[in-house]
Amino acid sequence: MSTAGVCLALAALAAAPTHVPAFIATERFTLAWTHSIEMVRWEEDYAVVMTPEGRAALRALAARVRGSAAGMEPAPDAVLKDGWYSYTPQLPQPAGLRLSRSEFTADYELCTGGQCRALSHWLKSDGGVTLLTACEAPATR
Repeated sequence: MSTAGVCLALAALAAAPTHVPAFIATERFTLAWTHSIEMVRWEEDYAVVMTPEGRAALRALAARVRGSAAGMEPAPDAVLKDGWYSYTPQLPQPAGLRLSRSEFTADYELCTGGQCRALSHWLKSDGGVTLLTACEAPATR
């Protein structure tokens, strides 16, 4: 039986046969970041689920933003509580997440088991896009 979790891969190298994605074993996680201009924190909660076909998939559970600003209006169903606009994501089962990373902004954080770490803990940034997908643990040799 394989272990499901998330894989991180640099988009520029994802198709290269020698590129090995970083694997993080987790059933649930929060992806968090701070908007680079408005300095507002965003958090999105996800689960890794198995499809009927037996493949790992992402399921968006909830999202929240700490306030609002220009171009960052809360979702129509958002509820303001304790300074956070909480809402249900519009796309419940994304195929993957394309995360733009830059040396000029704080890195995304991946939170599992009550601990948050910058994505660079698992995969260094190349200043481009990092792909986050649901996956199964790579086979060990």
